[in-house]
Amino acid sequence: MNEDTNQKLDAVQTSSTSSSQLLDLRGISCPLNFVKTKIQLDKMHKGEVLEVWLDAGEPTESVSRSIIEEGHKITLIQNFEDYFKLIICKS
Repeated sequence: MNEDTNQKLDAVQTSSTSSSQLLDLRGISCPLNFVKTKIQLDKMHKGEVLEVWLDAGEPTESVSRSIIEEGHKITLIQNFEDYFKLIICKS
């Protein structure tokens, strides 16, 4: 990996709020963005909510499809100016 990629990986943020968690994966390419989402979901309990921020295009499409295939529920996909927000409920 190059230095720029390492900096992006270091910049991935996971923070907790009272009822949900945030995973900022903007700038992280496929399939690593799905892998990081899956790892975070594996740490969570059924019914907990994960908010994921992804770049538009392939990242949003691939992660959404894979999350549904894993059996989780996407309750919201919201388009912002420079990224998409997915709200995922762990099943």
